[in-house]
Amino acid sequence: MATHSSRSRIPHPTLKDVAALAGVSSGLASMALRGVNGPSENTRRMVLAAAEELQYRGNATASLLAREHPRLLGVTCFLDRDLDADIVDHLYVEAERLGYELVIGATTPSHSLQASLEMLAANSCEAIIAVGPQNPEECLSKISSRIPVLAIGAIPENRQGVSSVHIDDRLAMKLAVDHLVKLGHTDICHVTGGSGYSSSERKTGYEIAMRGAGLDKEIRIIEGGQTEEAGVEAAQVFLLGSAPTAVIAYNDACAIGAMTEARKLGYSVPDDLSVVGCDDSRASRIAYIDLTTVSQDREDLACQALRRTLTLIKDPNSTRTEYKSAPQLIHRSTTGPQHNRGKQPNSCASRE
Repeated sequence: MATHSSRSRIPHPTLKDVAALAGVSSGLASMALRGVNGPSENTRRMVLAAAEELQYRGNATASLLAREHPRLLGVTCFLDRDLDADIVDHLYVEAERLGYELVIGATTPSHSLQASLEMLAANSCEAIIAVGPQNPEECLSKISSRIPVLAIGAIPENRQGVSSVHIDDRLAMKLAVDHLVKLGHTDICHVTGGSGYSSSERKTGYEIAMRGAGLDKEIRIIEGGQTEEAGVEAAQVFLLGSAPTAVIAYNDACAIGAMTEARKLGYSVPDDLSVVGCDDSRASRIAYIDLTTVSQDREDLACQALRRTLTLIKDPNSTRTEYKSAPQLIHRSTTGPQHNRGKQPNSCASRE
């Protein structure tokens, strides 16, 4: 092994330099630094020592992997959802306070949740927090047999081995229904968020709240999604014929899409149609949108997620837990008193 004087001759060491100093191939050095199976313990020690001596990557990788517990937490999230971004920001704050660092594995149209989970598990993370997993199928359960996993978002109760922290979805819909009923609305439509478990929970919450308000016969459900485009398409359905006087969408994006299409078709919001979203996204707070919504306490979700994840790290065999964060209705300008039982779109604004 070279002496410390070798540092001055390699001002910006590369993986190839580390491998050469350790006397192994670049591929083996990479595997050793990432903590994946393959290299022997002796090889791993040599590679880590070489990375330490050369100050490879400012010594961060070598120092982390050299610890008995690297204190790394993996986080999966969606890049196009500001709710995820806000939660991750709070996770960073809480993780730093607890002495942990985060490794992010983004989920995109071309990079699946499964791929993100596998990448994080292979990079010496002690546990994984999956933010807002959609239709996770069995991948969360499978990965939880190898590494502790916690989901921020509702998941099926039979998802063995996976703890969860999420908004009380059914209560969120009750708050929305009760708000509209107090404003005099009875013809209240719900646009679902698609096939995800959280969408199913919110749909059930809407139905229970409507029945609780004595509006069993007024229950109207339109299949939607989690995007503005899904809201536009849903509005084209529920505004045909006898339109409702109010709509509760799965999330803010869907609500904004529905509201945009309603206005395009000649409806006034909230005079003709009251609109409620869910999540209290950044877009919902924009002045010209000013959407009534049900908020999620992002800081509470992040703090609970970190606390419960550390419990899983200390005792991987601990019982799966579920924590429901209390939602809060935020009344803005897209909801108002019922003035009439819906209306037909203005002829000049209707589609051909």
